[in-house]
Order: sequence, then structure tokens, then C-alpha cells
Amino acid sequence: MKNNALTYCWYVLHTKSRFENVVYDGLCKKSVEVFLPKVKVPSRRRDRKLLIRVPLFPGYLFVKTDLDPNHHLGIVKTVGAVRLIGNRDGPISVPSSTVESLKIMVATDHPVTTGDRLKKGDRVMVVAGPFAGVTGTFIRYRGKGRVVVNIEALGQHAGVDVNENDIELLPQILT
Repeated sequence: MKNNALTYCWYVLHTKSRFENVVYDGLCKKSVEVFLPKVKVPSRRRDRKLLIRVPLFPGYLFVKTDLDPNHHLGIVKTVGAVRLIGNRDGPISVPSSTVESLKIMVATDHPVTTGDRLKKGDRVMVVAGPFAGVTGTFIRYRGKGRVVVNIEALGQHAGVDVNENDIELLPQILT
């Protein structure tokens, strides 16, 4: 007989525009493990010079679930939730290492840049400095010995500027 135990994995939840905090609060009330990466950016209002926290990936957050039909339904029925990102076979999980890297990145006060134009490079891990433990890809960036470590999620990259000496090349996994 086959073991049908469901395992908990991270998934990306698409939300209505500007509903990330509403969905986050709703899922927390339902005791669902949820992660909404936020970064500090200068306020766009002319009368204020504040740094405000905004979602790193607008319209998306991460939920950890086992996709039990009752839990899945509870998640997508949350006010502001649209759907779990996936294909016709169902939701696609996000590696835990990606979510952990994002948690490390947003926990620091260093600026984090996002974009979808960065090219993929070698797999690296930051071994020193405030971003120690972050894994991702890198390219050279604006200066001698400086690189951007990119974490790919949702088809975009979140990058941080680090010293090239603070990263280590990870071995390639043959597929």
C-alpha cells in the first residue's frame, strides 16, 4: 500500500492588487505559515521623507501548506487571495532554500533591488557579511570586485550588492 502522506512545501499565492497585507493578516488568523517579503523604500509623497516597507514582489506572497483540499480551499478563500501559482497539474512548490534566502535578504537594512532584466550566472552562496547564507546566481555589478547575488522567484530577481570575496561558487548539479 502506498503512503499518501502530504508534505508541507512553500507555494506562491497571487493576491489582488495591493491586498498583500490583507491576505497576510487573514492567513495568519487561520494559523497558516505565510511569508510576505518587504523592503524599505523612500516614500513617493513629496511632503514626507520617510522610508516605508513595501512588498518585494507586489501581488504575491509565500504560503507553506501540504495542499490538503481543506487547507487549500481555506487559503484561496481568504479575502484578497486569487490563486496558488502553478500549471495545469496544480500548484508548483518553491524550494525552501529560496524562501530562506529571501528571509535573510529582507531581514537586513541593506538596499535590495529587484528586476527581471538580470542574466543568470553561476550558482553561489554568500559566506560572509550581513547576507551570509543567501544562495542564488551572480553577475558583476558597478565596480571592481562587486557582484549582485540574485534570488529568482516569480520570474523576477531580487538582488543585493556584495563583495566578490564574500561569495563561494557552489558545485554544479548534473541533471
